[in-house]
Amino acid sequence: MKKTVLRYGSYGGITLAVLFVLGLYIGQGLDYSVREVIGYTTMILSLSFIFFAIKHQRDKENEGIISFGSSLKIGVLISLIVALVFGVINLVYVEIINPEFTAEYYAHMVEKYRNSLSEVDFQAKLKELEAQKELFSSTFMSTLIMFMTVFVLGFIISLISALFLQRK
Repeated sequence: MKKTVLRYGSYGGITLAVLFVLGLYIGQGLDYSVREVIGYTTMILSLSFIFFAIKHQRDKENEGIISFGSSLKIGVLISLIVALVFGVINLVYVEIINPEFTAEYYAHMVEKYRNSLSEVDFQAKLKELEAQKELFSSTFMSTLIMFMTVFVLGFIISLISALFLQRK
């Protein structure tokens, strides 16, 4: 199981890194909402290796048998690897590649809400954004949030894959 987790976790991490770099080049000049879709698509594609890892473990290593618990364990471990890779990539991005990202994104969101909400709703949303700005200006917290986002998605994919692929 360890080999399977390391192999497919590496595949997921490499896929995430390659798609992230491609997304940087393709996403230049695109709206933030489009970039967000690209980001989530990248995460899901990278985490799809969970399904293939569980299937490989069941069919090639366990002679067609795998429990829900073992499947879930494989998925969670791969999720941790991919989430760690994404956390490191996020850290590099906000610290080295685009240190102004948080300020740029904040300004974009303020403008978006200013143009789409009434003044009362805008002021309420602005207070909410200010609270989030404090949270996201911390490199540690933004990296942790990105790590947790990928991990939670991976956990969901692990649960679904474990349910479909378990065989006794």
